[in-house]
Amino acid sequence: MDYLEIEGGHKLSGEVIISGAKNAALPIIAATILSDKEVILKNLPNVVDIRTLLKLLTMLGAKVEHNDTEAKIDCSTINSTRAVYEIVAQMRASILVLGPLLSRFKHCEVSLPGGCAIGQRPIDLHIKAAEALGAEVTLEQGYVVAKAPNGLHGTKVIFDKITVGGTENAVMAAAMAEGITEIVNAAKEPEVAQLCEMLNMGGAKIEGIGTDRLVVHGTNGKPLEFNEPIEIIPDRIEAGTYLCVGAITNSKITLKKVNIEHIQTSIEKLESMGCDFDIKKDEIMIIPKDELRGVNIITTEYPGFPTDMQAQFMAVATLAKEESLIEERLFENRFMHVSELNRLGADIWLKGNVAAVRPVKELIGAEVMATDLRASSALVIAALAAKGTTKIRRIYHLDRGYDRLEEKLSNLGAKVVRKKS
Repeated sequence: MDYLEIEGGHKLSGEVIISGAKNAALPIIAATILSDKEVILKNLPNVVDIRTLLKLLTMLGAKVEHNDTEAKIDCSTINSTRAVYEIVAQMRASILVLGPLLSRFKHCEVSLPGGCAIGQRPIDLHIKAAEALGAEVTLEQGYVVAKAPNGLHGTKVIFDKITVGGTENAVMAAAMAEGITEIVNAAKEPEVAQLCEMLNMGGAKIEGIGTDRLVVHGTNGKPLEFNEPIEIIPDRIEAGTYLCVGAITNSKITLKKVNIEHIQTSIEKLESMGCDFDIKKDEIMIIPKDELRGVNIITTEYPGFPTDMQAQFMAVATLAKEESLIEERLFENRFMHVSELNRLGADIWLKGNVAAVRPVKELIGAEVMATDLRASSALVIAALAAKGTTKIRRIYHLDRGYDRLEEKLSNLGAKVVRKKS
């Protein structure tokens, strides 16, 4: 099994080109199901999750041509509406095929993601949206079976809590429905906004993009048609991660092809820690300080501080000169990186959903284990600043979401090598 060996303590410099956003690309790939003609996607990140979802489309019968950053997808040949467990179990985002399959084919069977119970994470909200649109939904042998023999019909969908995936599935389901659907308490993330903009390009009409109230005018069963290639927006989480790399290693790093608006909260938190920035239209240079101040963070939905940046900022905070407090309000079990950071010499204490990060003089290299995607990047960030060598195991988590991580870090001067155990 692959692991990363990182020799810490090196000053970095140079430029990083930010890849397309995985979390924008995944629903857009799913939305190609709504078309019966070829769709071209550009600026795809070269990560495992993208390849997994493209494989799922192929298993459904679609024709897919894919290189590192571009895909041509033809869903006119889909001959199955069953998303099997062996694929869905690998990636929760596979649930995103539920809405478009149901909307276009009036029937689908999608495995419960990762075999998780309905109530633990908001798959129930996806199902409620489908039912509101007129589908009959049952759970059969670990599969969500949805049927709408008379098609889906416009309605009012009110989400009890903000859900990114649930909003995306509801929008895709409503895109080919008959009539108008109003989605209340919709997620406002940039990735949701790009999906809506894509659906508008294809013939649906969505109002309120970027707000918590979306109004979707469906096409009444007419498949969408995309005459222009769709370019995936830059990955705001990858951008924030590299800013954290610059901050903890006290290195000037320039990010290119970045959307500044999408990373505003990361910029503001790093500014509060003492960092400066040189910002141009679509690039940003971090100018860090020798000493970092502590930071207080509360994760919340966009445009608030993203939960997907919480672990990376915790890594940076380990070497601040003051105590930091980080409160995780969106997900349970999102502090699994704490024990591994402490193995590197951090001093982090947990009480419920709040982490207190106390100052330490240095981090020391050790063997650590990644537990999830963002926790993995936090360990990489800490290892780059740690004295000595760190080995990070279970890096398949990193491969799910970071495009050419070792290559990009090596180009900045980091000593990072992928090895096999």
